[in-house]
Amino acid sequence: MSLDSKIPAGKMDEKWTDYKGHVKLVNPANKRKLEIIVVGTGLAGASAAASLGEMGYKVKAFCFQDSPRRAHSIAAQGGINAAKNYQNDGDSVFRLFYDTVKGGDYRAREANVHRLAEVSAAIIDQCVAQGVPFAREYGGLLSNRSFGGTQVQRTFYAAGQTGQQLLLGAYSALERQVALGNVTMYNRHEMLDIVKIDGKARGIIARDLVKGTLERHFGHAVLLCTGGYGNVFYLSTNAMGSNVTAAWKAHRQDAFFGNPCFTQIHPTCIPVSGDYQSKLTLMSESLRNDGRIWVPKAKDDNRKAVDIPEEERDYYLERRYPAFGNLVPRDVASRAAKERCDEGYGVGTTKLAVYLDFKDAIVRYGKIEAGKTGNDHADQQTIIKLGKAVVEEKYGNLFEMYEKITGENPYEMPMRIYPAVHYTMGGLWVDYELKTTVDGLYALGEANFSDHGANRLGASALMQGLADGYFVIPYTLGNYLADDIRTASIPTNHPAFEEAEKKVSDRINHLMNIKGKQTVESFHKRLGKIMWDKCGMARNAKGLQEAIAEIQALKKEFWSDLKIPGDINEMNPELDKAGRVADFIELGELMCKDALDRNESCGGHFREESQTEDGEAKRDDDNYSYVAAWEYKGESDWALNKEPLTFEIVKPTQRSYK
Repeated sequence: MSLDSKIPAGKMDEKWTDYKGHVKLVNPANKRKLEIIVVGTGLAGASAAASLGEMGYKVKAFCFQDSPRRAHSIAAQGGINAAKNYQNDGDSVFRLFYDTVKGGDYRAREANVHRLAEVSAAIIDQCVAQGVPFAREYGGLLSNRSFGGTQVQRTFYAAGQTGQQLLLGAYSALERQVALGNVTMYNRHEMLDIVKIDGKARGIIARDLVKGTLERHFGHAVLLCTGGYGNVFYLSTNAMGSNVTAAWKAHRQDAFFGNPCFTQIHPTCIPVSGDYQSKLTLMSESLRNDGRIWVPKAKDDNRKAVDIPEEERDYYLERRYPAFGNLVPRDVASRAAKERCDEGYGVGTTKLAVYLDFKDAIVRYGKIEAGKTGNDHADQQTIIKLGKAVVEEKYGNLFEMYEKITGENPYEMPMRIYPAVHYTMGGLWVDYELKTTVDGLYALGEANFSDHGANRLGASALMQGLADGYFVIPYTLGNYLADDIRTASIPTNHPAFEEAEKKVSDRINHLMNIKGKQTVESFHKRLGKIMWDKCGMARNAKGLQEAIAEIQALKKEFWSDLKIPGDINEMNPELDKAGRVADFIELGELMCKDALDRNESCGGHFREESQTEDGEAKRDDDNYSYVAAWEYKGESDWALNKEPLTFEIVKPTQRSYK
């Protein structure tokens, strides 16, 4: 199948403006006749549902949590990027566009990235209007800080709670539309399949997670805003409920899956401490704005960090990447930490950690604060006291969280951090309009592949989710629905709905009737270990081939020895989890297949066979400059479709942060 990305013609900086100027419209009276299903109510879903409700569409919004406020977007801490150039440090739409394409190691579609950069400034204005309490400078202007992969300050933030505050803004907009009757909310509902009629997405089958019953819902279009699939690794920074089921069901219904092996390992997470853990804790990338990362120069140095003198510390990111230092992109920082630990320089009891140290920042801020009062000769104690106050204002909640989890005071001693699975750049393939390969089915936010290439720059996830929901889908969806205004609502007793519900019901019954001995959790843990060991930070052909065989064996065992307590027609979290893990197992196999097929290194996808002399990712642009769009053909059977990537503006070069 040929892939039509529908990228508008013309100059890069005019494509989106020209598209909006010529796009088909739906008049207000016709909008009231059209029903839209939005699955997921994080930043992408909440903003989309609120926007479409405001425009007059009849919207149904679904979330599996008890409230949209529980969406995983709330966990994003560090900030949101936007090209406003408040610091007058050279930022621009072009610079954000350039940094994003380069940061993604030249595996993103230029047109989508440029559009994202264009609308970024409007996102901040929208959120300020909603009352989001962004940090401000003394004079009242919004404050910015730096994030990885850039040389400018473009990250807006609300302490260490940016995702929470942005979600509250979107949630408020959503609830306003609920109160007005334009949006109907379905909490504690999980989408279990797409309903297609004449090749178009026309609804969903959802399960009421409280009652255990199946429901049919019609929509003229279906929007999937269901986040990423990092929990395929079991241990990740994602909320434990985060899953791939909605996207995977769409994939099995002819929606192509783009670049599934592109997963991001975040460099600043609290290290694993034992087998009992079911989740890892993210320490915001914003901490790299002021913190310095280092390891001892001597192998297996067991001294406390505070006892290691400055001359015996290796600030390895500053040494290897002087132009960016501690603010190199996430994939680069993660691999560098792994390399140091693998070579025997790791710290802590497991030796799988590096230090993130705020000592210098505390002293620097302390001297600045003392200088403000004319105290140019303040003693060290005063300087440290003043500096701690500044750091506390910027990162206080993150420091509190670290101390609560580890029992160590990060003001007094460096944090210990190590990379962990965080974000997924792969997702459902979409065109410029965010439409999948199924008519009427759209994917927004982390659920699609489109904007980040092989690596996401920090603080760009929130930007994409809100851009898709507030500023892109209101235009592109209308372009599709303009040809659908004569389509009346289709009754849910239509044979396609009956068939879809039976398929879902049969699968649920199959799961419940296995009656084996092993728990869902045990299978998920085993899958996660396979994925982390053989499709994690570093991959090779032998390991990936082994992983595929092991996952296929695990799948067979899952469907023959799974144990699920309880009944179907009741609240049954184990049953819900079983369906999600079954989808993760299938996805894991495809991820390994995609990683094996892409015999190059790029961004978060690091093939050990493809690296430079100094251990950096080595792309193969001649053979792999494309989006891998996988088409589901049957059990363990996929066909590869390729969308060639062309670069009009940002010409691919060997990525360097030195």
